[in-house]
Amino acid sequence: MNKEELKSVFDQQASSYDQQWARMAAINNGLYFLLESVFSELPPEARILCVGVGTGKELIHLAKENPGWRFTAVEPSGAMLDVCRQRATEEGLGSRCYFHEGYLDSLPAMELHDAATCFLVSQFMLDKETRSGFFRQIASQLQPGGLLANSDLSSGTDSDNGDALLKVWWKVMATSNLSPEGLKRMKAAYAKDVAVLPSAEVKSIIQSGGFAAPVQFFQSGLIHAWFAKRV
Repeated sequence: MNKEELKSVFDQQASSYDQQWARMAAINNGLYFLLESVFSELPPEARILCVGVGTGKELIHLAKENPGWRFTAVEPSGAMLDVCRQRATEEGLGSRCYFHEGYLDSLPAMELHDAATCFLVSQFMLDKETRSGFFRQIASQLQPGGLLANSDLSSGTDSDNGDALLKVWWKVMATSNLSPEGLKRMKAAYAKDVAVLPSAEVKSIIQSGGFAAPVQFFQSGLIHAWFAKRV
């Protein structure tokens, strides 16, 4: 799936995206709870880059917890970014956010950020060098020593364990307001359009993008998350 096809998919899902995945809140809340500690030593007026921000859930969570932080929200889907902007505005956070519809390579020059989030984005890049280059783009937007918190779908290297975990994951997906046809489409997308790599490979790709060795701080089902410092 190329960039335009992927953008179109998320444009179509934007209005119902959060409702569709409402049952995943326990996973997201656990990730955000740990993210607070990962970012706990950032300065009181930190600048945070949110890459592939979607509807803005992590941005809104962090903004509420840290009233002095400012955010750069980057999202190629205009419809998703509209939802993010609307929700940030409703929460009284809009003045602390810069919204950019597009990709990192079209982001205007600005002051470097203290940290970045990138949740469930790089997994859509099937080519490893492209994926590594994506993390280099993030690194270029960070202060030296700036923190990246990244999550992606990942599986183990042991085929038996990986298959068992994937079977559990499909049961989770089946409870997330997906129709049988929707679940069938998702399984097809995982096979063709999503790079579900072992954790060690994802860590290596992040590191090759200009970061110190990533540290895994979260796993729930196939969702893994790591933090790493820009070198």
